[in-house]
Amino acid sequence: MSTIPESAQTTIRILLVDDQALLRVGMRMVLEAEPGFEVVGEASDGREAIRAARSVRPDVILMDVRMPVLDGIEATREIVRETPGSRVIILTTFDLDEYAFAGLRAGASGFMLKDARPAELASAIRAVASGDAAVSARVTRELLTLFGDSLPDASGQPGQTSAAARLAVLTERELEVLTAIGEGLSNMEIAGRFVLSESTVKTHVGRILQKLELRDRVQAVILAYETGLVGR
Repeated sequence: MSTIPESAQTTIRILLVDDQALLRVGMRMVLEAEPGFEVVGEASDGREAIRAARSVRPDVILMDVRMPVLDGIEATREIVRETPGSRVIILTTFDLDEYAFAGLRAGASGFMLKDARPAELASAIRAVASGDAAVSARVTRELLTLFGDSLPDASGQPGQTSAAARLAVLTERELEVLTAIGEGLSNMEIAGRFVLSESTVKTHVGRILQKLELRDRVQAVILAYETGLVGR
């Protein structure tokens, strides 16, 4: 099997955000030992993170949630709005906690535990940099089940596009696929449900994300929940 020469690989530029300097030093050492990774900046709070994101335009930001001045959730929300080309991975202490959920709601492309193995962290960074999500749709569905009561009713918010209007851009099949995504089904499982090939499902998923202006599958799960396609 042929491999891509390291010199031909695209470098993934990473911003580290954590109020603990020693943790940033440790992450930098781990990440810079990985081929194709470059740590282009650090920040110790949310405000610094926003300024750094504007300045260095990283591909991926590793974002702590509990920080002084401005927390990681608000910083993520602002960064996603201002520098949408930068993908955020939330760093949490506990799996399936409210901070992970809040991070995804703010626009993060995934979350990782702070004690994740270096190989797991590297894999998540590569997935997010390629446009995928660093958390499965099924885990997102579990988060929504646990914390979904805090979601507003998207169809009843003044000044917001109604659920029906937003979803009207989808074909009937795309709506079915979006519902299945919201239920946490994988592409293989969706293909089995609707008797389609996996490549056809991937095409549908890509069109759904494009039409609804969603970054990744995780955001599709959240939208399906918000708009009532998947019951609370």
